[in-house]
Amino acid sequence: MLKFVATKAALVCALAGSLLMGAPGAFAKQINFDEATIAELNAAFEAGTLTAEKLVQLCLDRIKAFDRAGPNLHAVISLNPNALEIARALDVERKEKGPRSPVHGIPVIMKDNFDTVDMPTTGGSVLLEGNMAPDDAFMIKKLRDGGAIILAKVNLGEFANGFQSSLGGQSLNPHDLTRTPGGSSGGTGVGIAAGYAPIGLGTDTGGSIRGPSTINGIVGLKPTHGLLSHDGIIPLALSLDMGGPMTRSVYDTAVALGIMTGIDPADPYTKKSEGKFHTDYTQFLDANALKGARIGVVRDFAGFDPDVDWVFDAALKAMEKAGATLVDVRYPQWFLHSASDMLWSIYPPEFKVQIADYLKTTGPEYPKTLEEMIERSYEYTSLGEDGAGTNPYRWNFFQIENESGKLTDPGYIAAHDYGMPMSEALINGFFAKDNLDALVYPTALRRPAQIAASNLTSGGGGVSTTVVGNLTGFPSLIVPAGFTTDDLPVTVSFLGQAFSEPKILALGFSFEQATKAIRRPVHTPPLPGEMIEVPEN
Repeated sequence: MLKFVATKAALVCALAGSLLMGAPGAFAKQINFDEATIAELNAAFEAGTLTAEKLVQLCLDRIKAFDRAGPNLHAVISLNPNALEIARALDVERKEKGPRSPVHGIPVIMKDNFDTVDMPTTGGSVLLEGNMAPDDAFMIKKLRDGGAIILAKVNLGEFANGFQSSLGGQSLNPHDLTRTPGGSSGGTGVGIAAGYAPIGLGTDTGGSIRGPSTINGIVGLKPTHGLLSHDGIIPLALSLDMGGPMTRSVYDTAVALGIMTGIDPADPYTKKSEGKFHTDYTQFLDANALKGARIGVVRDFAGFDPDVDWVFDAALKAMEKAGATLVDVRYPQWFLHSASDMLWSIYPPEFKVQIADYLKTTGPEYPKTLEEMIERSYEYTSLGEDGAGTNPYRWNFFQIENESGKLTDPGYIAAHDYGMPMSEALINGFFAKDNLDALVYPTALRRPAQIAASNLTSGGGGVSTTVVGNLTGFPSLIVPAGFTTDDLPVTVSFLGQAFSEPKILALGFSFEQATKAIRRPVHTPPLPGEMIEVPEN
């Protein structure tokens, strides 16, 4: 009995001592690093249980285990060879000066259409293999200035169209290796779902952040047009394009967004955000935001897949339980069937002009016009190394884009000058009529297609849930909502009005906390040594 008392007393003294000394293990919880939010990673940095160097190594270990081994996800095009060295320098800086921002020491992966001064920017194309940009894209520079570590450039639909690339080949879905990971930001979706990094970047012209986010079961945001800069991103159609964050939580998306905002003299579109952007969107996150919210439920996107319908219905019930009022909304039939055609009247003519502007920044060995890209594509007839080869699906679109007409043609003018403002007026009308805070709908009509089938589809036409966000320029947040019978992710879209990111992030966060419907893909399980200690709140 005396021995027990002595042992208990020693334990109490040890605990008290560890608390007084601020020991890293005091009242800490063990979690997998790829399931931790940026707030939890920063808490571990602060407690001394994690360093940027260790975090980068954990990310590199997962890439090594899963990208060209194991399930062979094939998401990474190039790795930053200096990532560990940069991480060590940032660890020293943290000790001496403190962190620069919440992303200090946080690894980031990005679609390979963002310019990076220290890594090639290829658009996923053999036509731009080895291309070194003269400087960083504005969004990349903001991340670096905040202390983020640019870890990898990842695969995409070539030149941001489609599902694979001639340089990176076909990425695989970590939930089901036979199904498409989505396009065109598929590599980012795969990488974030597989735990390659806490933050990813994609671009979205008609759904290219939102599609891969839903298919890979992660959070994604297409911001308001003009909230983030286009500078240094290979364009598809600047009237529609937006870069944005893709992460495993709404919190992390809010963190990343705030780091990258700001007026950019090189992009006149960002002037629209003056007085409307924030540098910290986490301040708006509220687990109770759904209470009292008025949510417009777009009822036009049901009946395509019974599993998707069921998950969406369950999501609506969760919103109601959290205190939201649901209001049914139906788009006019003419809009449902013309929205995609309007987008396809804008994108190809813009690409033809804008890709030539971008190619002016490349070296003399690269093509300078779309016509030159077409001619050079015919020179590739055999497979190269590591998945590189021809990409007839995308290269056929070069012809469509080249023959799409001019920016002075009536079809383009009607869609751009009248169709886009009309779309904006229509959606704003729904918000005003019923005093809505957001519109919600299933992001995808049905579960993802088999890879072979996805690469046979052609662009243009048909009902789309996502093109409304590009035609209006309005922000859309994707949040995981559940899974189909065959364990494939389903997500919900929160569409807001221009520069309403604070509101839709709050609503999405509230929904996320109520449902917690995200989980690790079956083909990328935890690896040994991935647990980190995070102090309890």
